[in-house]
Formats: sequence, C-alpha cells, structure tokens
Amino acid sequence: MSTTEKTDTQVLVIGAGPTGLLLAGDLATAGIDVTLVERRPHGLANMTRAFGVHARTLEQLDARGLADELLATGTTLSRARLFGRLDLDLTRLPSRFNHLLVTPQYEVERLLERRALAAGVTFRYGTELRGLHQDADTVTAELTDPDGTPLTLSARHLVGTDGVRSTVRTALGLPFPGGSVIRSLVLADVRLTDEPDESFTVSGSGDTFAFLAPFGDGWYRVMGWTRTRQVADSEPVDLDEVREIARRALGTDHGMHSPRWISRFHSDERQAPAYRVGRVFLAGDAAHVHSPAGGQGMNTGLQDAANLSWKLTAVLRGEAPHPDALLDSYQSERHPVGAMVLRSSGAIVRLAMAHTPLTRAARSLAARLLDAVRPASARAMGMISGIGIAYAPPAGSRRPAGRRAPDLRLREGRLYELLRAGEFVLIAPEGEAPTLPGTAPVTPERLIRATWTDPTRRTAVLVRPDGYIHWTNR
Repeated sequence: MSTTEKTDTQVLVIGAGPTGLLLAGDLATAGIDVTLVERRPHGLANMTRAFGVHARTLEQLDARGLADELLATGTTLSRARLFGRLDLDLTRLPSRFNHLLVTPQYEVERLLERRALAAGVTFRYGTELRGLHQDADTVTAELTDPDGTPLTLSARHLVGTDGVRSTVRTALGLPFPGGSVIRSLVLADVRLTDEPDESFTVSGSGDTFAFLAPFGDGWYRVMGWTRTRQVADSEPVDLDEVREIARRALGTDHGMHSPRWISRFHSDERQAPAYRVGRVFLAGDAAHVHSPAGGQGMNTGLQDAANLSWKLTAVLRGEAPHPDALLDSYQSERHPVGAMVLRSSGAIVRLAMAHTPLTRAARSLAARLLDAVRPASARAMGMISGIGIAYAPPAGSRRPAGRRAPDLRLREGRLYELLRAGEFVLIAPEGEAPTLPGTAPVTPERLIRATWTDPTRRTAVLVRPDGYIHWTNR
C-alpha cells in the first residue's frame, strides 16, 4: 500500500471480549486508529466462565494502570488446596501480585472497555462479520449493521478475537483441530450458608469433582462434573443438580442458595495451526481453547493481546526494521504458549476425572511429588500464573533476553509504572547511553530512559512494552 492510499481504519478488531478490548486499547493509546466490532448489543450482560486473574496478567494490567482498581473488585487467594493433599503457596511467586485474584470476567471487561473508549477506539456494537478478503496491502471486512444493512470496512490489519466459534478463523479457512476433553460441566454463582475453611477448594470422589472459589463479596463460583450425568449443553440445569455434585465431591454443598447464574457447557481442547495469515491475526479463544482447569483461558488471551499490540504498533509506525519478521514472532512466541496451556490444563482436568484405582494412585503420587519437591511446584505455579513463561531470545541476543522483566525499582519509579507509556524502556547506568541493536523496533525519541538505583550496576537492559526483556549489553 502506498503511504497516500487510505483505509477506513488502521486495525480492525473483531470481538469485544477481554482480548479484543486490551488489544484495541493498547493500539489506540499508541496513536493507532482502531475500530472494534462486536456482534452483541452494547451493555448485554456477559456472565461468563472466567473468574480468575493470574499474577502475570495482573502485571500486564499494572503496566496499563488498571491492576489496583481491578483488585478492589474481588478477593485474592494466596493458597489453594487440591485433591485434599496438594497445597499450592502462591506467596512464593516472585511478583508484586503473588496471589490469584478471583473476580468476574465482566469486571475485567468493564475496565478495559473504559480504557479503550478513553483512548479513542471506535466501537461498532451489534455488528456482525460475514466474511473477509485480503490482498498484499489491505484487509476488507464484509459486515452487517444492527439494522441488517451491509457494510464494508477496510484496514491495514485485522485481528480476530471473536471466540471459539470465530468467524475470522472460518473465513481464513483455518482448521481448529481437537475435541472435547470433558462434557456436561455445570457452573453457578451462588451464596453459601456455611462458608468453607479453605478459600479455594478442589476435590473429587472418582466419578465426580468440584471446585469452589469466593469472589469476596459473598458470592462463590462453583464448577462441578459427574460421570453419571453426561447430557447435552442444552439440557436444563438447576441448583439441586449443582448441590448434589458438590456433596459428592466435597462432602458438603455448604448450604448453597440464591444462584444468580447457572449454566451447563462442555470443554474443548483445540488450537489453530496458524495465528497469522497475511494481514490477519487470531488471538484468545479464536486461536486456542482448552479446559477451564487452572483458570488460564482469559489470561492467555490477554497475554496474546499484550504480545501482538506493540508489534502491530511498531510496524504501523514504520519503526520495525524487519516488519514481517516482527509480526511472525507473534506466532513463534505465542503458539507454543497456547500449546503448553492445552497440555497443562488438560492434565489437571484428567487428574480431576481419575476414577480407576490406577489413575487415582497416579493423581495421589503427582500431588505428593509436587507438594514435596519445591522446584517442581514452583515451575508448575510459574507456568499456570504466567510468571514462568519466557520466549526464545531474539536473533543475535542471549539470555536473559526473552524472559519476563521483574518489576524493578528504578530511580524514576517502578518499571511497570514506566511501561504505562506503552513504549520500550531502556535501563542503563547513570550517564551512559548504550548503542541499541539495529534490530530493535523502536526509535530513540520514543524510548523511556531509566536508571539503576544501584550505581555499581553496569548492565544496560531494553524492556519491551509487554514487559519482556528484548536485549542486554552483557
């Protein structure tokens, strides 16, 4: 595309769930023109399955000035007890957010929507994607307005964040291989007469399992499954069924009452083979879907968005020395993470479903090993929380490049406060201006420059906008 050729928007995002909202907000904050399309009417309640925000996601939200406000909407859990014997101590996570935040997904969406609106994102609610096509320069989306009127929008890039039944993925002709890992799960938000001693409870009895977690405002999220009632998602579910599953799995239903939401669903394990096709990208559930065990779904999607947003920004600003290579790195970095989440969440749910003496013995052994071997437990918590996720170092660099940057205390403030500008942060000794590698997708005038508080530190570190280390000089 020539620099004078016009499109309707620079980036068209399809799907206004958490992933699409964070991505659109990041791009607009960076000065990119963004249109976000959502088929639901504005204000439609989204009582969804996601309820947990992990440490790495809270760090990403902290880098956008939202974490502390979100923390006030729920309750933080520092420990979890699994299968009656595995005690996970989240306080050992090397993060300012060494806990799990339990809060409804709609609270996350509320904050991200407010940020996106303030940044200038154009919203088109009640608008549905019907198809798309692309050429070397442009993506064109065929849409239908709320009144059924056809609409065409063109963009430099399009991102599908439109969920497991993604129209974008279908329009690209991409397969979504996989299958159901578990059927007839029931979910409910309830109040309890008898609150549990443990703040987060997961247990099973062979043919049944359940977990219970508090939102902090008197509401509890309960999820349950039983091998003896495998029915279609369309079959009605009532509180009596939820209570019975809880009694069989947990030994008590804790006096559940006054449900505000009950649902039945099945859980798939699927992943698209490609997250990028030309100028079109997939993120969140449109790219990968997996068991709710571990609560990693929404978190993985939000981290997809954080990874992609700065790369699209650098390319659209003309700051990337190798634009295609930078955009391809979204696939090479995030696709393995999606595959890892499929494996880990699948392993958890299969352990929960263990019903033969052999599989129950294997579950007991795995729990004892994780409880007794601290490095194994720390690695498991690091993967589930996102704190332990790292990418391959960029070409020509070495570790710690590719690793998550901790929230360093610098003379100018905390690192994640500095990242709120949405730019690269260069940390260097006072008075030094190190030469950046030629592959760095940033111009010197946009750099946020920071200084070590320790004058004896001589290393220079370049931190990406998503809080990962891009380069060090030693």
